[in-house]
Amino acid sequence: MTAPPVPPAPFRPSAAQLGLIAANFLMWGGFFAVIPLVTVHFVDGLGWTAASIGLVLGLRQLTQQGLTVFGGAWSDRTGPKPLILAGCVLRTLGFAGMAVSTTFPSLLAAALLAGVGGGLFDAPKNSAITSVTRPEQRSRMFSLTGIAGNLGMVTGPLIGAALLPLGFRTAGLTAAATYLVALAVLAVTLPHVRPERVAGSGLAGLKTAALDARFRRFTLVLIGYFILSTQINVAVTLKAISLAGLGATAPLYGMSAGLSVLLQYPLLRFVERRVRTRHALVAAVLAVGTALGLMAFARTFPQLLACVALYSLGTMIVFPTQQTLVARIAPPALLGSYFGFSAISLGVGGAVGSVIGGWLVDAGARLDFPALPWLTLFVVSLLTAVGLRWALRDVPRREDVEGAAT
Repeated sequence: MTAPPVPPAPFRPSAAQLGLIAANFLMWGGFFAVIPLVTVHFVDGLGWTAASIGLVLGLRQLTQQGLTVFGGAWSDRTGPKPLILAGCVLRTLGFAGMAVSTTFPSLLAAALLAGVGGGLFDAPKNSAITSVTRPEQRSRMFSLTGIAGNLGMVTGPLIGAALLPLGFRTAGLTAAATYLVALAVLAVTLPHVRPERVAGSGLAGLKTAALDARFRRFTLVLIGYFILSTQINVAVTLKAISLAGLGATAPLYGMSAGLSVLLQYPLLRFVERRVRTRHALVAAVLAVGTALGLMAFARTFPQLLACVALYSLGTMIVFPTQQTLVARIAPPALLGSYFGFSAISLGVGGAVGSVIGGWLVDAGARLDFPALPWLTLFVVSLLTAVGLRWALRDVPRREDVEGAAT
């Protein structure tokens, strides 16, 4: 007979963990306080072309995702704290520059600077979370930081909208200041974890991650999930607008982020007691795909919101389980490199998903087959789920990792 599983111990966050949670809220809140207003200010207010602003925002995203890979490798050399703090400084300068920009070159330069800042702190932040959290508590810690980010995603646009009557400059500078506050919080609470000097760290760590066949499979298969997850900003938003007009975007995003704030942590606690991490990830991807598939049959906005609720439940599980599995696969001395390399799936999947989502919607309209995008995305979820089962077949169980850590 086997002993029944031991329930996870109560999670009492340390000062470093609380600092990371608070900083994530500030970072996401500051980001969403200003980025949604960029289009409003420069296109609607100043008459710039939408294409020019789209280029600025797209290059910022590309810069951040591209540098995230190297930011993670660098943190294996320096430790995550210096890079996170440097990233906060650059993001502050970038957002402040965007707030005062009056020409396209100055706006582009400021946006790229903000992207460089994000590339410096993204992967090191995940590495820092892993470093200050015990293995059995990591999924809950990643969940709490995700909740804080979603709460920032909800409150950021509200703060930005409230400040907009005072001018875009005021809103932008306020958003920039939140990164200074995050910097101060982390400077006080986050220890400087000095990584062990090993021959395979730094850029060589990226090579190690790329040559790790198990991790490479996992990263590449996850591209399929990020093709799905980006549809909340593309196909789902287009369908919401077609059903309920431009005003549909606020309740759409508000419900998605609000559900994450309310349910992500208790849902994760429920799942981690009953389901192995790898199985939970596969089931969550299938839930996201099923929700997208059901959108083919949504004829009213409330029906669409019901599908979005299922979609959100799936995404709540994917993020913490994905990050937990990355931490479980990575050698302790190469956490930054592995987290950085894992950003490839988000960068590629997000870019491909944005293109494919819009193309499928247009193709469905041309062929008079509106279900085309949703059925295609459902098939993508099935292929991704099968791929994850294959990629994760020999990943160590949580019990094995906990045993090795004791």
